[in-house]
Amino acid sequence: MTKAYEEVAARLREEIQDRVLPTGARLPNEVVLAEQFGVSRATLREALRLLAAQNLIRTAKGAGGGSYVTVPSADNLSESLRSGLGLLTAAEDVTLEELLEVRELLEVPAAEIAARRRADEHVDRLRAAIPGEPLRLGTQEQFVYNADFHSIVIEACGNTLLMIAAQPIFAVLQTRLARSRLGRKFHIAINEHHREIAGAIDAGNERAAREQMYEHLEFLRPYYEQAWQDVRGSG
Repeated sequence: MTKAYEEVAARLREEIQDRVLPTGARLPNEVVLAEQFGVSRATLREALRLLAAQNLIRTAKGAGGGSYVTVPSADNLSESLRSGLGLLTAAEDVTLEELLEVRELLEVPAAEIAARRRADEHVDRLRAAIPGEPLRLGTQEQFVYNADFHSIVIEACGNTLLMIAAQPIFAVLQTRLARSRLGRKFHIAINEHHREIAGAIDAGNERAAREQMYEHLEFLRPYYEQAWQDVRGSG
């Protein structure tokens, strides 16, 4: 059975989606809204908290305080998915094999699309995300470069939904892998793979970009498997 606050949230959500309440609009105060929907202020606050959790409104305090309509951004949605996926993974409701399979389904064709739609801006950024001397970097710095590289490949596709879907999966896997002890050969190999992928995208070679990304993810598989075992063993 739907609760009162959920009904209020649904009606407000509909007004936001239909632009009855446009982006940036300030909602009436709690007293007015509670009377409008025929509910208590406590019920209304629950509805507003639900909308805020969905990034449909933001609440400000002070002289200009109140609730304002916002539009969920790709980053907000992606972060929300990452958080939820992280919890599911920690609870072992999502397996490593599932994460790796989905990542392959998303990132391999993404590399192909990036090559098809290549732009100088993305190629330049891909190359900048490959450190010239990776062994001079700390582990965390190296993983920042790695994350940037994969994010740019996804971004180069020009598909917001793909970015929202792929980023959380990569982030959860990356977090586990970053906790592992990885040596010189690993970081050298990663950067070599990234150069090959960037080169294929730069050349507009869709098939090569796809194959290079597939081989890269297959190379990473045993490292992820070991990282998962290490986390379980320390748990």
